[in-house]
Amino acid sequence: MVKMEKDTVKKPPGPRIEKPAEKDGRVHAQVAAAQVGDILSVLLAFRFINSLFVKTFFQPDEYFQALEPAWRMAFGEGSGAWMTWEWEYQLRSSLHPAVFGAAYKLAETVMSAMHLFPPFIASMLVVLPGALQSVFAALGDFYTWKLAMDVYGRESYAPWAALWMTVLNPWQWYCSTRTFSNSLETTLTIAALSYWPWELLADAKETKEERLKQKGRLNSLRTSLFLAAIAVLLRPTNLFIWLGIIALTLTRLTLNGQSPIIQTTFPALLRETVLCGSVALAISVVSDRLYFGFWTFPPYKWLYFNMSQSLAVFYGRMPWHYYLSQGIPLLTTTFLPFALLGIYKATLTSAKPTTLLSARPTSLSTTSSNTLKTLSFALIGMITILSPISHKEVRFIYPLLPILHILAAPYVTSFFTTPPTTLSKPLVLRHKIFLANILSINLLLAGYLSLFHQPAPISVLSFLRSEYERLHPDSLSLSAPPQEQKELFALFLTPCHTTPWRSHLVWPGLRARALTCEPPLHTAPGTPERENYLDEADRFYAEDAETGKYGGVFLRREMWPQFFDGGDGRKGEEIPRFVVGFEGIEGVLGEFFGGEGEKMGVKMKKVWEGWNGLVNEDWRRGGRLVVWDTGVYPDGGGEMVDGGSRDEL
Repeated sequence: MVKMEKDTVKKPPGPRIEKPAEKDGRVHAQVAAAQVGDILSVLLAFRFINSLFVKTFFQPDEYFQALEPAWRMAFGEGSGAWMTWEWEYQLRSSLHPAVFGAAYKLAETVMSAMHLFPPFIASMLVVLPGALQSVFAALGDFYTWKLAMDVYGRESYAPWAALWMTVLNPWQWYCSTRTFSNSLETTLTIAALSYWPWELLADAKETKEERLKQKGRLNSLRTSLFLAAIAVLLRPTNLFIWLGIIALTLTRLTLNGQSPIIQTTFPALLRETVLCGSVALAISVVSDRLYFGFWTFPPYKWLYFNMSQSLAVFYGRMPWHYYLSQGIPLLTTTFLPFALLGIYKATLTSAKPTTLLSARPTSLSTTSSNTLKTLSFALIGMITILSPISHKEVRFIYPLLPILHILAAPYVTSFFTTPPTTLSKPLVLRHKIFLANILSINLLLAGYLSLFHQPAPISVLSFLRSEYERLHPDSLSLSAPPQEQKELFALFLTPCHTTPWRSHLVWPGLRARALTCEPPLHTAPGTPERENYLDEADRFYAEDAETGKYGGVFLRREMWPQFFDGGDGRKGEEIPRFVVGFEGIEGVLGEFFGGEGEKMGVKMKKVWEGWNGLVNEDWRRGGRLVVWDTGVYPDGGGEMVDGGSRDEL
């Protein structure tokens, strides 16, 4: 019996497949590239959703320093945009509103060519700026993560902590998708920092190759300088961040190691700074020439007015410690202790910080530790320079928030995680209850501020716009206002700039009037005239010396003098279809129109009201925001909106 052996067929060798992760824990280049694209895509989607959920009013500059001039750029002088005094005196750069103006014009042209329903076009134009700003916000998050990757290394968990902090920060949720120039400045700043050649802070012993001659680094420097120049042109105070960075780069005060900068590096830095700055400046100057119609330089005008006129204090004074006691805490909220620890460790300790890697804490390189120290120095320097200035706002130091996230990242990581014993094991969370608590606080703050704190100034304009569309369906055109504008549609008896304006009213035929608050440019600083100056809104809310009440004297003498004392030849305002005000003035209006103003024929009826949050620091904005129909136009009507009955004063 013969034993048959089974033939063995040998398979040809196949192509070798590389594993995406290398044995030493480093991320494969292909995985890293895919990871970058995925992160950016997720952030873009996240911030777009963020923009749709911000339904509240924060500060007027979001609209009057960006969207109103943008609206005028897109739709012309007859569009009804409210141009504040800063634009009359060329204190603002046109670069920022030009971005939104171009978007307005493009979107309106496309939608009109598609013959879409006019109210739908209006609704899309209202949400468009937030959607566009969400792209800048997402890029700000992305470059925060990217710079943290460059500092701590791709194998570190710290960059992911920085990303989670910027995503879960309530200030970021509340402000990053708003159209402040500070929001765009923040993105430009962190992007410029990400492209900055931090190798200039390395130890000369690490390599002898000139840093700026390395492949791609010169283009990276140019990108950084150009973005930084645009940020400075938008907000001149941004210059202080870059002065701090350049000062430490050149002097190396308190930095570790020997400078790698050689004699030829200085001319190269100067050349590129002048070149990139000149390109950015040329773009800005041409943009301002096209917008204003003559040559002007807004940063100079801004500096001149603030120094010679002392106008900043007209908008409020804050103590010198405001940025320390309120600014940084509001920016960082629950991550404040980690941010303070990061600043301390980066600035005052001589030892190199450690970063939590995949399986072990590892000391940072000289370049990374010097980068953290330089970022901390720039942060401290900017706050030090801005603190003596009387007028302060948290958003003025908003560009420092990504730096705070990066400085805090390794300490957030080490506090909330335990490093795995081997590369194959996952990271272990600890202090879970504390982590859940701070995340819950952040989510509650973000949700309340974006949905429930001062939503009425936004929703009231939606009501007015829909009423205009219902009453004047033949006047829904953005190209030009109607030939005959028969009525003053709304009068806002509220503190100045309580609501957005044309960016939400949309239609140029929807004429509206609001109390103004122009600064006393005609007075000299320190004079009694300057100290005793009252703008129009102040005069409305000023108490009458005889009665102790406000409102009535202003309405009689300034708003409608033609109905009293024979008019004295003065031409007053028109009687509007609607009056908008906070519920605190309901008694004022009832007493005025039911008493001395009865001859005007106004019968006030409440047709809309909107909740405006739990508290407000300004007593004039207390309570609900209300719309009253004056009854002087016979085609008015409709039941009370927001579930109430139609009440007559």
